[in-house]
Amino acid sequence: MAARAGRIGLQNLPREIEQAALQRGELPARAQPAARKRRLHLVAGILLLCAAVTAALAAPLLTPYAPDAINAGVRLSPPSAAHLFGTDAFGRDLFTRVVYGARLALKLSVLSVFISAVPGILLGLAAGFYRGWVDQVVSRLIDAWLSLPGLLLALLVIARTGPSLDGAILALGITGVPGFYRLVRSGTISLCQLPYVEAARSVGVPDGRLMLRHILPNLLSSIVVLTTMRLGTFLLAGGGLSFIGLGAQPPDPEWGAMLAEGRDYYSTAWWLFAFPAGAMILTVMGFNLLGDGLRDQLAEY
Repeated sequence: MAARAGRIGLQNLPREIEQAALQRGELPARAQPAARKRRLHLVAGILLLCAAVTAALAAPLLTPYAPDAINAGVRLSPPSAAHLFGTDAFGRDLFTRVVYGARLALKLSVLSVFISAVPGILLGLAAGFYRGWVDQVVSRLIDAWLSLPGLLLALLVIARTGPSLDGAILALGITGVPGFYRLVRSGTISLCQLPYVEAARSVGVPDGRLMLRHILPNLLSSIVVLTTMRLGTFLLAGGGLSFIGLGAQPPDPEWGAMLAEGRDYYSTAWWLFAFPAGAMILTVMGFNLLGDGLRDQLAEY
């Protein structure tokens, strides 16, 4: 029983005590892999995303082919030395299209999160700081926003802008605003009750300076974690919109659109599915691992 109680106590050990004990070498060896695992998540996420960013920036240096170059003589060729990922139904080099697709994937993720984060953060700061009628009006607007399913709202936006990568970015960005708003609003309300905020108000610090210089920096850790998680979510959602024809349009080498173009050949040309899907999975995994690692690392401080 004593040994079992010791194991339970070790599992419930607070993070701060665990880190201090690890530094002094006082924890048994079985507790050390947990700390290493948290750091491994962060490192793995960074490496996967570095690979995606490198592919996006150095695409012309990584392949001699153009992403839209058609060669009917080698259509549906399996992976080989000449075509590392094989070719598609138009004879286009699949490796080239996957590498260039990293540019569109990162563009879609980053711009969608930017469109979500900026208004969400500003509205959350204002509602949480001023409270009263400002909070009531903005919160009711966000509640109405959330009453619409995200997919339906995205489809309404795309119906207005037309199927395109830019339309998908705008649609996903709009659907993500409430998440940032609710996070920042709740954090701002908590911070406004701290003594240093009350002291700054009493000496006449302008509201804008107080929000941007004293409140927002204390919310950055939570915002960064949410941002990394949303990057992967938006990448998957954008690929889904492209797959059903509402996102990037052919011949753009977007991973979801590439999966849609090759869906009639999956039974005979497995590479048309495996490599674009694999690139999407690894990039999303990189975002998620980075978010997990940042969350654990920031929780230690």
